[in-house]
Amino acid sequence: MKSFPSLYFTNLFLIGGTGLLTTYLALYLGQHGVSTFWIGLLTSCYYLGLLFGSKLGYTLIKSVGHIRTFAASTAAVTACVAAHGVSDNIYLWLALRFIVGLGMMCNYMVLESWLNEQAAPESRGRVFSFYMITSYLGMVMGQYALSQFPELGYAPLFLVCMALSVGIIPISITRRIHPKPLKPLQVSLFGYLKKVPQSLTAVHFAGIINGSFYGLAPTFANLSGFNATEIAMFMSVTIFAGLLAQWPMGIVSDKIRRSVLIRSNAVAIGVISLLMFILPISQISAYILTFLFGLFAFTLYPLSSALANSRVEDEDRVGVSSALLVAFGSGAALEPAANAKIMALFGHQALYASITVLTILMFMILSFINSKQKAEKPEPTDYVMGTSDVTNSPLAATMDPRIEETMAHEQLLVVGEDNERIEDDLEDGLDEQEDALKAEDDSHHSENIEQPSEGSEHPSATDEQPVATSPITK
Repeated sequence: MKSFPSLYFTNLFLIGGTGLLTTYLALYLGQHGVSTFWIGLLTSCYYLGLLFGSKLGYTLIKSVGHIRTFAASTAAVTACVAAHGVSDNIYLWLALRFIVGLGMMCNYMVLESWLNEQAAPESRGRVFSFYMITSYLGMVMGQYALSQFPELGYAPLFLVCMALSVGIIPISITRRIHPKPLKPLQVSLFGYLKKVPQSLTAVHFAGIINGSFYGLAPTFANLSGFNATEIAMFMSVTIFAGLLAQWPMGIVSDKIRRSVLIRSNAVAIGVISLLMFILPISQISAYILTFLFGLFAFTLYPLSSALANSRVEDEDRVGVSSALLVAFGSGAALEPAANAKIMALFGHQALYASITVLTILMFMILSFINSKQKAEKPEPTDYVMGTSDVTNSPLAATMDPRIEETMAHEQLLVVGEDNERIEDDLEDGLDEQEDALKAEDDSHHSENIEQPSEGSEHPSATDEQPVATSPITK
């Protein structure tokens, strides 16, 4: 348990740095007159990188191990952040955002491997909750840090690089260097769409709404006349509201059906977004409305996850967890660019008009699906705190208290006989290398000892030659 603070510390700084970067880029481009469409496209590229990053993470971890993967991916992310200050070419920035997404997903996979390795079975739920809390706090911390830079130069980029560099320290010096090997999980999204259509639909819309918020809300606030400090507060209030809503929403979801709550959330988000669209925006009204927005928008994912887990068998829960992440990520990747184009055509307030239309569509689709399904049977253990953004990988399922630990390990990690075989192969290879080095050492040793002269049984002390020592320290 002593290792957990360092891992939480790493997560806090990684997400704080990338959260700061997302808001900074939106504000920087907005101040330099770049079209809102390109700002949204940058957000989409980042989420696309996160979406495809899990395959890269599996490949790297299998090839070079956890620590080297983490060091390499963090170095790549840091280099990409610094590269934003080298050139203002928007096409280069699109590529950089995609690479940052790839690298961050690799980091999440490594970090969650370590947390799973060190979590005792009875503490998995607590570990998972603290992991989610540090994700929220990291995002808030990043927004607060940005508020200290009223003039947007390149200094925030330096701060992001510092946060990423500090975040790599705890894992780089850890003594726990052998998490269980990973194996990729094949997820049939369409297969789970038949089992949990409401959950996947709801979480896809959650990705659309939350991805659009993180990528475009800073631009909305900027064009509404807010300065950098006020924009950072606008974002922080929303994220903090999402964190505060997790516990009470869990209690409510134990008493009211999750399918009803999800549709109620959609209605609430739609009404709040409509008010953001039609009302004159002042600083106080914006803070109040965005706080309410965070309460409902950032609980869509955990509600959808709880509904899905109440409708599947235990052996399907790992797959459902990954399918939900893919559905959320695809929504976050595809829609921000479209919403950005709408903002470019109809003005910045069209962001919330678009969200209003999306929530109406979401409500109609969910109502239709619900009419074709039997009512779920919720259990108090089904609701677990969830994220408001893509800040975890499919490996988070190994810490999810709703999923049996053995089941999660069997489907996501190389365990049992496979793990023993890998360790045996590694030990055999090391033994072979050690034997070869020992034989080479003995050969050099014998060649460098002078043989005694003819007719003499033993060389004299004055005739002794120095023995060459081996370059290998034993």
